[in-house]
Amino acid sequence: MIRKQLTIQGHVQGVCFRSNTRQKAQQLGLKGWVRNCANGEVACVAEGEEIQILQLLDWMRSHPGEARVEAIREQTEAATGEYSDFIILPT
Repeated sequence: MIRKQLTIQGHVQGVCFRSNTRQKAQQLGLKGWVRNCANGEVACVAEGEEIQILQLLDWMRSHPGEARVEAIREQTEAATGEYSDFIILPT
């Protein structure tokens, strides 16, 4: 298992990106969280098998719904196992 810290840039706030991300992450069996940032970006931490995280990244890049993802910064770390679900955190 791995953990990816993601920062998603583009038109990703006010378009249900967080709730769609949570739904997709849960479908993929990932654990972690997603939240809006004050600067208009979205932050996300996802833990799980690398293939599922790559599927989440591919889904994000495919411009889900009304969102328009312009860039994703990612940092890979060892999974901590601290999450029991994938949730939306407050901004």
